[in-house]
Amino acid sequence: MKRALISVSDKTGVDNFAKELTALGFEIISTGGTKKFLEDNGVPVVGVEEVTGFPEILEGRVKTLHPSIHGGLLAKGTAEHLSVLEENQITPIDIVCVNLYPFVSTIMKQDVSFDDAVENIDIGGPAMVRASAKNHDRVTVIVRPDRYEQVISELQTNNEVTIQTRQKLALEAFTHTAEYDTAISNYLAGKFSEDLFSERVLFSGEKVQDLRYGENPHQKAAFYRLPGRDKGTVAGAKQLQGKELSYNNIVDIESAWNIAKDFKNDYAAVIIKHTNPCGSALGKTQKEAYTRAFEGDTISAFGGIVGLNTEVEKETAQEISKIFVEAIVAPSFSKEALAIFSAKENVRLIEMGYEEANSEFWIEKVGGGFLLQENDLQPVDTSLFDVVTEKKPNEEDLKELLFAWNIAKHVKSNAIVVVKDQRTIGVGAGQMNRVGSAKIAYEQGGEMTKDACMASDAFFPFRDTVDAAAKAGIKAIIQPGGSIKDQESIDACNEHGIVMIFTQRRHFKH
Repeated sequence: MKRALISVSDKTGVDNFAKELTALGFEIISTGGTKKFLEDNGVPVVGVEEVTGFPEILEGRVKTLHPSIHGGLLAKGTAEHLSVLEENQITPIDIVCVNLYPFVSTIMKQDVSFDDAVENIDIGGPAMVRASAKNHDRVTVIVRPDRYEQVISELQTNNEVTIQTRQKLALEAFTHTAEYDTAISNYLAGKFSEDLFSERVLFSGEKVQDLRYGENPHQKAAFYRLPGRDKGTVAGAKQLQGKELSYNNIVDIESAWNIAKDFKNDYAAVIIKHTNPCGSALGKTQKEAYTRAFEGDTISAFGGIVGLNTEVEKETAQEISKIFVEAIVAPSFSKEALAIFSAKENVRLIEMGYEEANSEFWIEKVGGGFLLQENDLQPVDTSLFDVVTEKKPNEEDLKELLFAWNIAKHVKSNAIVVVKDQRTIGVGAGQMNRVGSAKIAYEQGGEMTKDACMASDAFFPFRDTVDAAAKAGIKAIIQPGGSIKDQESIDACNEHGIVMIFTQRRHFKH
């Protein structure tokens, strides 16, 4: 009689799977909770302790770590190995169905204790999975419930599982244990290591979907999430309607959400094109915030990504529907808004939820390796601000400058943001020199730049940006400071009667 070992945390469909195996002539052996579950569902089961002749000990920590189990798993199908099994009265195990203690879901619970986390580190499970996967030439190992049907179908058709399927299942098994160990390593690193950047960094990505293509049609691409790190992120978002997301959609949705969520106490709206905000604004209502953001650059807004920081309301949905947009990202959508957007079935609606995103690292791939840094998530610290000019800002100037500064940190360097009445009127992004970005922003703003405020993501190396700002009519500037020629820029501001604040913090975004 062939033998199958079943020991699972996720019991989805395992009772039917075990019944099908029994009908095919398999003897089922199992442990603890799985054994009871199968027996309660009418499946005849042999306990592991009956196979090993040794009871479960140490509160269940030791139950399958025994030669009678691992010999049955690791023996090849050769005459030599089978004779060794016979000599030691060990029965070969042909199918292993194991998935592991729920470590990741345990550590994601609020206020989970360290002891609870440690007790959910599986030992026997990974050992059986790895042994079976190593011996896939003879043993079928299953770690995912969605594979049960395929295995049963092949057994019914061929009286065995094909080598091609066993190879794929072995790969899934090793991937399963690698992901599991990665989660444990990262959790313990957060508990035991004082080094923010340890000697070894491990990541495990779970595929969300294949993409039609990457940045361009000739590039293949797929979208992955980092399990346990996706709450409040684009990877953990829910798409409510619309066409399949593209590579570029996902990148732009990330940018839109990062800006929108930065504003906690106001209605905020942003419209993104190619990762940069072409329009951003605050408003007394959500509709007003969106309308003002749209007015910031009505040309570039076409085909953009809209980000909102509160639930999408009916009136806002009606306004957005007047133009073509690729996607809308927000914490949630009202029923009225969903009904309005249903008439534009291709528009992608992305619900982020209200959970705060994990303060995770930012990864930048380079040839042969990657760069790892903390995300630029620290809130603005106004205690660091230093008014360096003779002219001082009034309360209204400070509000404008703070708004501009919050937007500038999300714009590609070199970044210049010009704002008026809590709305961007000009954005210069990604230019090779700072005065070039400034000129683009002033040109966009036109006559509205008179008495407007400006933010720069990094210091001015020369006074030329200030002189250009004066010609455009800028009344106040916020920038990090730190140039060896800061005094030249300060002097230029004093000459032109412009306010300037140093923030002492740079926001390069490459």
